[in-house]
Amino acid sequence: MLKCLLFLIAIFTFHFSQSQSINPQYDSTLAKKLGADEFGMKMYTLVILKTGTNTTEPKASKDSLFAEHLKNIRRLVDQNKLIIAGPFAKNENNFRGIFILTISNLEEAKSLLSTDAAIRANLLTPELYNWYGSAAISEYLPASEKISKSKIN
Repeated sequence: MLKCLLFLIAIFTFHFSQSQSINPQYDSTLAKKLGADEFGMKMYTLVILKTGTNTTEPKASKDSLFAEHLKNIRRLVDQNKLIIAGPFAKNENNFRGIFILTISNLEEAKSLLSTDAAIRANLLTPELYNWYGSAAISEYLPASEKISKSKIN
């Protein structure tokens, strides 16, 4: 039994050591700038925005709150706190939208979300999760500014 266990450990060790290599395109300066770990990844906060409990808000007020919601999204992007935001198509889960925040601390993320008028008015309810993803996600933002014909002020 011990010989079998030692053999399995030796095979695993050999396989693991053979399966990792240094990436010839690795850019340590960029990795450091983006906060990447050795796998090019980092921790974020994933926010699923669901339909909130406030279903009786008058239309004019709701329109104003969602306009403020969009302005807040722009502000968070400008502060490098939000890197992905967008709505979901109609679905049975009442999912309305998604955010990926550059903040990994959930309490700090909750505090940041409290700046959103639609969340404060309970038109949207956020669910927060730690999410481990590519540290390079933020690199798409400069390109996204160049392909959007309309801009939210």
